[in-house]
Amino acid sequence: MARYGNQLVREARRRAGLTQRELAVKAGTTQSAIARLETGRSTPTVDSVLRLVRLCGLDVEFWLVERDESDWAQARRRLRMAPEELMDRNSRTVRTMTEMRRDVARQLGGTR
Repeated sequence: MARYGNQLVREARRRAGLTQRELAVKAGTTQSAIARLETGRSTPTVDSVLRLVRLCGLDVEFWLVERDESDWAQARRRLRMAPEELMDRNSRTVRTMTEMRRDVARQLGGTR
């Protein structure tokens, strides 16, 4: 959590439409302390992150889930591909997505 705490606080503050100074006032600290935290120059505790996020009117949820390695397996397969094969695969994907986008636009009455 400490590794991502700065990003969570910054994102929560932005979603709440607060400035660093406004969050600092709510938290009883200084704008520079919030800036140091958001830029990673200070490492917040989990409790601090939760408190600051909640002061922004948001919350953080934690979930324990089964580990899924499928993305890594796919990445390893792609690393073994030749550059030409990757380009061909990517080109086919772009064509397919473009066709799908046109089909959806037609179904919705658009002309993209």
